[in-house]
Amino acid sequence: MGIQLIAANAAVLQEELEWFRLLATARMQQYFEGTTQEPPPPPDLRKDTSVYAQIVTHYRMNEAERIILLLALIPHIHPQLLDIFFVKNATYDRGFTEFGGIKGVHHGGFLPTGETAAFLLASSSLQQRFILIRCFSPDHFFAKHQILKLTPAAEEPLLSGTLTLSAEYLSLFTQGVAHQPDYNIHFPAKRIETGMEWEDLVLESHAMEEVEEIRTWIEYGRTLLDDWGMSRKIKPGYRSLFYGPPGTGKSLTACLLGKTFNMDVYRIDLSLVVSKFIGETEKNLAMVFDRAINQQWILFFDEADALFGKRTQTSSSNDRYANQEVAYLLQRIEDFPGVVILATNLKANIDEAFSRRFQSMIYFSIPSPEQRLRIWQKSFPDHVQLEDKLNLEEIAKKHEMAGGTIINVVRYSCLMALKQGGKTILQKDVIAGIRKEYGKDGKIV
Repeated sequence: MGIQLIAANAAVLQEELEWFRLLATARMQQYFEGTTQEPPPPPDLRKDTSVYAQIVTHYRMNEAERIILLLALIPHIHPQLLDIFFVKNATYDRGFTEFGGIKGVHHGGFLPTGETAAFLLASSSLQQRFILIRCFSPDHFFAKHQILKLTPAAEEPLLSGTLTLSAEYLSLFTQGVAHQPDYNIHFPAKRIETGMEWEDLVLESHAMEEVEEIRTWIEYGRTLLDDWGMSRKIKPGYRSLFYGPPGTGKSLTACLLGKTFNMDVYRIDLSLVVSKFIGETEKNLAMVFDRAINQQWILFFDEADALFGKRTQTSSSNDRYANQEVAYLLQRIEDFPGVVILATNLKANIDEAFSRRFQSMIYFSIPSPEQRLRIWQKSFPDHVQLEDKLNLEEIAKKHEMAGGTIINVVRYSCLMALKQGGKTILQKDVIAGIRKEYGKDGKIV
């Protein structure tokens, strides 16, 4: 399927590039030779099934918008097509101002700017130039859906900005699939997933009912907002707080929601987000929210109290800036149209202003003895044998442990069985594993 998507995009873009070449050549002839030859019309994409054609058709892009889109795309797929603009003005011994463009640090070709688009589309008409500027306004679908943007240098004219195509749409136009950003200092979030299924998740019935509410929103929320007209009364998006002891299934639940609805789950790395420098925390978070705003992602803030903690009395400038950070986060989360899940061990650490804006607050408790037994039984591989004297029911009753802790014990005891060259799980290894887990918290068996 992936090769077919790539082939379809390549075929349609080959036609688009040829159309662009003819248009650019005609425009240059008009400029230098005064010809009146009109460029050919753009290819008809209405029946094309490629991802590129579907996006162009979906937004009903006019000829000018398609030219701008191609200008942003060409440096990535056919950069030599823009070499036509490497013409020196003999009078001033420099390039033509009206062609715009810059040369990249490492890229040897021509990087188009808004001026390049203005040359192709507006000629010397101020009216057409002013109309063109609308394509770079915040209300245009280029910006609203983060397709492309002008990236201007500080304090320079608007159209001198470089045309920058987003990584998501570059991937769609070339690979046919959405881009999944890599974890780095500029994107402090990591995609997480699970191989488990819903039957592997053991929760109290009331907690599972509230998780089901999130599933219902993901499935029917768009219908509620659009078809039922509730978008005028409620904000889009869903915000939930998961709280409870470590290892009780908070991260697993987020991953299962993403797996069920084919949504990527990104866990925000707070170590790269929180900064002691004023304004940097907000800037780092903006990187995530801006990238996620038009994506089908679930944002998962683990150990969220480090970032969403209670505001304090402003006795110093540091307190004031800390409170500003919380206020900024509150606004971004409230305006985010997707699913945001905050996870914490202690609900009391979360600022009340956030609590009032959650659609659900779900307590993940330490499982009961019956639930612990189910987790023990589900956790061991099917092909292993349990030692006769290993009584899981007794262990489940005696040792109060979260699901994540039980998995650690199972892993340890399975490794010991492998080390001994067998497939039998010994009671002494399970007890040793429990002792190791208790020791982490300073407890003894």
